[in-house]
Amino acid sequence: MFNILTEPVIRMDNAPGAHVEASLPDVYAALMQDEVAAFPALRPHQRHAWHAFLVQLGAMAMYRAKVDTPPDDAGTWTELIRRLTPEFPDDEPWQLVMDDITKPAFMQPPASDWVDYNEKDLFPTPDALDMLDTAKNHDLKTAVGIDAKAEDWIFSLIVMQTMNGQVGRGNYPIARMNSGDGSRTAFSVTPSSSPGIHLRRDMLAMLARQSEIIDNLPFRWDGLGLLWTKLWDGRKTEALPLSDLHPFYIEVCRRRRLCVDTDGHLYAMKAASDYRRIEAAKNNGVVGDPWTLVDLRDKKGNKALTLQIGGFTYRRIVDYLTSGDWEPPALSQPAMGEPAVQLLMRGIRRKKGGQTEGYYERSIPIRGKTRRAMLGASNTQDLVELGRIAQDRIEQIGIVQTILTDSVATFIAHGRSLRSLLPNERRRVRNDAKTWSNRLDTKVDAEFFDALQDEFEMYGNAERERIRNEWLMNGKDGVIDHARNILHDAEDSLPCPALYRYRARVNAEGLFEGRMRGNTGLPFLFLSEKKDDEQ
Repeated sequence: MFNILTEPVIRMDNAPGAHVEASLPDVYAALMQDEVAAFPALRPHQRHAWHAFLVQLGAMAMYRAKVDTPPDDAGTWTELIRRLTPEFPDDEPWQLVMDDITKPAFMQPPASDWVDYNEKDLFPTPDALDMLDTAKNHDLKTAVGIDAKAEDWIFSLIVMQTMNGQVGRGNYPIARMNSGDGSRTAFSVTPSSSPGIHLRRDMLAMLARQSEIIDNLPFRWDGLGLLWTKLWDGRKTEALPLSDLHPFYIEVCRRRRLCVDTDGHLYAMKAASDYRRIEAAKNNGVVGDPWTLVDLRDKKGNKALTLQIGGFTYRRIVDYLTSGDWEPPALSQPAMGEPAVQLLMRGIRRKKGGQTEGYYERSIPIRGKTRRAMLGASNTQDLVELGRIAQDRIEQIGIVQTILTDSVATFIAHGRSLRSLLPNERRRVRNDAKTWSNRLDTKVDAEFFDALQDEFEMYGNAERERIRNEWLMNGKDGVIDHARNILHDAEDSLPCPALYRYRARVNAEGLFEGRMRGNTGLPFLFLSEKKDDEQ
């Protein structure tokens, strides 16, 4: 029932407001012709799971058939995908519902019998299945998909099986993350935000970078690729070693089955497992995922990136790309001559217990020289230079932020010197002030990489200095200009008795301007003022 290879169960937008219903091969054909603007049922947090599934399945099918160019017709895609499951002539692995538990269904592994599946603990909607451990209720409301369609179950199954962490007993994490509280993050470059162009690029890059993906891992090119096609009763003895798997394998980490009630509505049943599906806990998520950044800092072994609260901030991205402490994933590096124009990052921050603390997505346009330095890593000198410029800018932002914190704290203290306060009070007003100075990071973050590339791609120290100084202060939207505006907003918003307000404002602004011009600030920006005073 609901054969995704033959039935039009997935909606695509080929133009604003124009929905087309398609089978999975139809989806591939339309994407390869760049005719898909969006998938209207796809939620933001599901984007990478869907993209990765399409890339891995497409690349696996092309490799098996020895096809170099992705076909652009549905018939060929149907044939290529069916070649991956020749032992199932009735397309069981591609149907959403299979009454026979001993046979697979789409993203649902078979079992010996139904005995472990609990009729009393069901998932009535696809978002309940998906969102069980991909969002807290305030991120996206759970169990609201009462009128769900087959495509909603398709997307939720893919997310659940390929992105999940540890959620209670019997629900183990995927192999492609570091620990049950980790993240399966995604870094890739793409010439366009078009889903078709991105898919085509990543499939071809995945096939071209086979050796990088394997990277001394014991995969087999004739290994198991679609893990939901293999019997799984949840026993420890059934755990699959990496040496049994295809390098592009599509994972399943849960025992779930879709069923149909008497009214024709889909629902899901679950069964626990005694052990994780893939025996790779010691790999700490380093299992050849071509989108995953690898942390090289731990002497005990490399680890897949675990996304931190706040997501892809400019400080973290600079560290990821220029510090040398992280190994870039295969798909984040462009091939020779590839016109990659943006770095795309996606990830879900997860905390203990399976709950999440946010979905993060960020795209950064990358120019020629910067692209070669940041992504190609072919010119070490350029990469070091880019990192130096970025760190200098981060240090200068930190100077401004510290001065802003002390200035706002002075206002909160009614104009008194911070040194005159008792330690506990000084700590309190500074902590209160940081809620304001942290706003500077938000202001700076939005334009950080555009401004960084403006300086890096310029030749000549004089021009670089001019660009840097204008970024720091230009009377409109420089770092110091933003800080001044935040200070004024704080003065206008924070409570202060009328008796002290004038003193508080004068002393706060005096501290800001004085320290900014002093030796602990950025005095070189105010040299023209000093010359005017001397004259």
